[in-house]
Amino acid sequence: MGEQPIYSTRAHVFQIDPNTKKNWLPASKHAVTVSYFYDSTRNVYRIISLDGTKAIINSTISPNMTFTKTSQKFGQWADSRANTVYGLGFSTEHHLSKFAEKFAEYKEAARLAKEKSQEKSEMATSPSQ
Repeated sequence: MGEQPIYSTRAHVFQIDPNTKKNWLPASKHAVTVSYFYDSTRNVYRIISLDGTKAIINSTISPNMTFTKTSQKFGQWADSRANTVYGLGFSTEHHLSKFAEKFAEYKEAARLAKEKSQEKSEMATSPSQ
């Protein structure tokens, strides 16, 4: 099956200015579709957003990530692999809450998946009694 979109919404996408680490730079001119994807073969959750054919977000959700609501319609998270902070501006508070809810849900699923894969590798490496 590969990757499947499991939740989509629309938002304005921003990235933190890599030079100042303070200012937000718009990554899209207008609201774009932001989707959560699940890759069943690798057991990985990602947030992906395209502006036309260009990926403006490609962020793998890891158990140590946090999505923070910074205002009624804006939230952000840091992606250490991409070495950036992403920000999303939503049209309503409800859309932001729903996105944050899904983030927490998939982050927990990612944590459980990571634990399972660690257990498997520990079982494979530990000698049987």
